[in-house]
Amino acid sequence: MQSTIVIINLLGAVALLLYGLAQVKDGVTRAFGARLRTGLARGTRSGLRSFLSGLFATIALQSSTATALTVASFVERDLIRPRMAQIVLLGANVGTAITAWIVATGIEWLSPLIILIGLVLHRSRAIPRQAAGTALIGVGLMLLSLHLLGLATEPMRQSPALGAFIGMLDNAWPVAMILAAGLAFVSSSSLAVVVLILSLAASASLSNGLVIALILGANFGGALPPVMATLSGPASARRLTLGNLIVRGLGCAIALPLAGYGADLLQSLSFPPQKLPVDAHLLFNIALALVAWPFVGLLSKLMTRLVPADAEVQAGPVFLDPQALSTPVAALANAAREVLAVGDTIERMLIRAENAFKRNDLTPLAEITLLETQVDSRQQAVKLYLSRLGGDGLDGDNARRSIAILDYVINLEHIGDIVEKGLCEQVRKKVTHGLSFSDDGYEELKSFFDLTIDNLRTAQTVFQTGDYQLARQLMEIKVEVRRIEKRSAERHLERLRTGRPESLRTSSLHLDMLRDLKRINAHIVAVAHPILDESGVLIESRLRHAEPRA
Repeated sequence: MQSTIVIINLLGAVALLLYGLAQVKDGVTRAFGARLRTGLARGTRSGLRSFLSGLFATIALQSSTATALTVASFVERDLIRPRMAQIVLLGANVGTAITAWIVATGIEWLSPLIILIGLVLHRSRAIPRQAAGTALIGVGLMLLSLHLLGLATEPMRQSPALGAFIGMLDNAWPVAMILAAGLAFVSSSSLAVVVLILSLAASASLSNGLVIALILGANFGGALPPVMATLSGPASARRLTLGNLIVRGLGCAIALPLAGYGADLLQSLSFPPQKLPVDAHLLFNIALALVAWPFVGLLSKLMTRLVPADAEVQAGPVFLDPQALSTPVAALANAAREVLAVGDTIERMLIRAENAFKRNDLTPLAEITLLETQVDSRQQAVKLYLSRLGGDGLDGDNARRSIAILDYVINLEHIGDIVEKGLCEQVRKKVTHGLSFSDDGYEELKSFFDLTIDNLRTAQTVFQTGDYQLARQLMEIKVEVRRIEKRSAERHLERLRTGRPESLRTSSLHLDMLRDLKRINAHIVAVAHPILDESGVLIESRLRHAEPRA
């Protein structure tokens, strides 16, 4: 009976830890998710920035799996190069280890205060404060679970069965490593397993070598969930997560036979025995990052050979189910999903155009024509689908939604035309003729590109959620876009007046790209019109009603 109670207490403490981790991830994602994603996407210009981006994102999200899946989606859309993405995951591994080390510093006595502060914030009406409160409650529950784990594992110190089991594992480190890897995979959290090992090491007589073997298993098992999550994903995502698994697997395979020597080394360096699991976890991931970093380029090439490219993507519609036409709500949902996919394709086109502009390389433009064909095909299919849906007439809300879907997909199709026939042609002229913008002009256009892609992502969210505040924010950005375009044109003309040779050679290209990016933003912002018009905050004309001056 006593052993049953101990097991229940142990499982309950682990469950509380996992729940706390989930709350932290949920709260941070809702409060800072967009900023974290933007930071990850933009923080990969160098190896060091990529590493730090992965490290800090993982500390914030409390999940290297979440970081891996986010980065995998960015690789798919060419936001991050595969080599830099692998470095991001090396930073994510270290971020998880740092989190475990912080949790083990003995601050669990702060858990009631942290939960109290989180609850106060959670009761706020402001959504960011509510999300921050959720994250703090999760942190408090994690610290509380650590205390409960210590209490739950205390009776195990005198358990003959546990002693026999530990003795068996101590003579079979590979089995111990596999066991820890399985626990990390099942729980989808290497952090939870490391904390469990920390508690067991404090209450039972685990040898230092066994502790390191278990830590290695937790490391390897933590790389498995992203691989499983991307099995049905694109080849670029599978290459990234499989590469991370191979790096961890090789590191564990090399370190396992040396676990005894590593334990003696840590002991000789006067590391606290009670913190050996988290110290070993951190040092292993730092060493792995240092050793693997120089080889990430070779690893990316190897993954390209091991994981073949995806088959040709279907150009036609995917979500337009004819059988749903009898149910307008379901049919409109299908049409909305199809239009969101069109928006994703437009984002890929913009990213490829920007990459060609930044790298002075025409290779990213090779797929533009195919993507534009997909956009045209899906746009026509959505229009036909909605016309069939309207045959029996729609009520007010459904009719308005149908018109909003139609307007948005038409605007997206116009953006595709501008990208293919405007921006791409201008980039081709730049590369083919070996033209270079002035440093100021290049930065202005690059910033405009980045803003345009960010605005498209916001528009996708507005279209999907119908959020009024986000729609209003998008509309306000339209004014800023006009100012950016006007200010950049004025600065360009000023550079022309000063006779700067780069500006003279690229004058028409600079002004044409400004014009096209401004047009694209006008189509993007249009998604907010139905939401704001329904709220009664739009006026039909921007003209003032005052009488003209004499």
